[in-house]
Amino acid sequence: MNVAPLPAPAFAELARTSSAPAGLTLLRSALHTRRLLLLKALLVRVHGQREAVEPGALGRFERSWDLLERVERGHPAVVRDVLDYPMTGVWLATVLAEPAGPGFDRLLARLDMVSLTAALRCGGPLDLTVENPDGLLSLPGVGRLRVAADRVRISADDRTVRFHPNGARHPAPAVLTLVDRRHGVLAGRGPDWSPVRPLPRGTARLDDLDPYRVPVGAAGGSVGTAADHDDIDHAAWSARWHAAHELLAYTDPGRAVEVTRSVRVIVPLVPRGSRHRGATLSAAPGAVLTSLPDGAQGMAETLVHELHHSKLATLHEIVPLYGPGRDAVHQVGWRPDLRPIAGVLHGAYAHLALADLWRRAATVDGVRKSWRSDAGQQFDELHDQVGEALAILLESDELTPEGREFAEQMRRHHASLGAAPLAAG
Repeated sequence: MNVAPLPAPAFAELARTSSAPAGLTLLRSALHTRRLLLLKALLVRVHGQREAVEPGALGRFERSWDLLERVERGHPAVVRDVLDYPMTGVWLATVLAEPAGPGFDRLLARLDMVSLTAALRCGGPLDLTVENPDGLLSLPGVGRLRVAADRVRISADDRTVRFHPNGARHPAPAVLTLVDRRHGVLAGRGPDWSPVRPLPRGTARLDDLDPYRVPVGAAGGSVGTAADHDDIDHAAWSARWHAAHELLAYTDPGRAVEVTRSVRVIVPLVPRGSRHRGATLSAAPGAVLTSLPDGAQGMAETLVHELHHSKLATLHEIVPLYGPGRDAVHQVGWRPDLRPIAGVLHGAYAHLALADLWRRAATVDGVRKSWRSDAGQQFDELHDQVGEALAILLESDELTPEGREFAEQMRRHHASLGAAPLAAG
């Protein structure tokens, strides 16, 4: 990836699971750079294979690309926000992996919604028609409109957006309003409109609508099943999120700020029996996929754990930490199955962040007694397991020189966590 060299202090801070702003700023910049590279790769592929793309799909793609470019010239921050939305990354990864053919042509149509969302969030006059084969207009990060029509004309002025099924003179009852021009915030109303709901304390959203919130195929199966919008208790999710932030803010204020700044989307998953599910996608940094955790403690731990998987995946795109896949697998303490070196590093990193959090929870005054006791026990167990994993990493020849330095910085932080005794539970 073509980004500036990684400063040594920021690299060390990231390895130590620090929530310092310098590392987070660097990761956000790297995310945007990668998103632009993937978008350019898609443009190059479409132009290079234009004879294989259905003419109608090609024309829609080129019109959407032109619209995105026009909007970007006047409102680069809004376009950046839409492109960096986690589910946009999943779409790009999906369409770039799709072979030429009807499936690829269908996936190209998503650019209609990406460019349209950017244009609507900027306000101003707009009059265009989009295809709507599934009867759903899904605006990334904003919401979803059900329209029983194959084509929908969209008309907008400086503040209001209306939808005309099949170009009808009279619009559908749903209306979008630009309620905050500075930040490009749209609000909708109408019987067929479903919003992507904001979560309290920050800008994160609960996205149970985006068609790309969980990948299809084998990758999606390993992550889990997306929960259906109609089955979700949105008030329970908001309450759990708020309670987790309160707990983090008291226990580790820096970590609370990091979660607020870095987690853009929570994607609800269907639980597997009584087991909690949590996941991240390398294509979607900033998204945490999870079933509803038990209580504030469970949500706080899920956010910290999954955020560090996301941080490491983004960092690995900037500075490769390990080489291509090898056959070697290793036993780690937190899983029964054998793990490749990438899995060992990811698990050790996420669990090191949890160990840091649990140590604070076990020692800070005023934390709920039940969590204080649980945190102390979990720290003791996991601290040993992470130490064993770090030994595997540092003895391995599968890490790059940068990966070895990263693991060494992790080891130093791990040692510092065990340097002082934990308070009694």
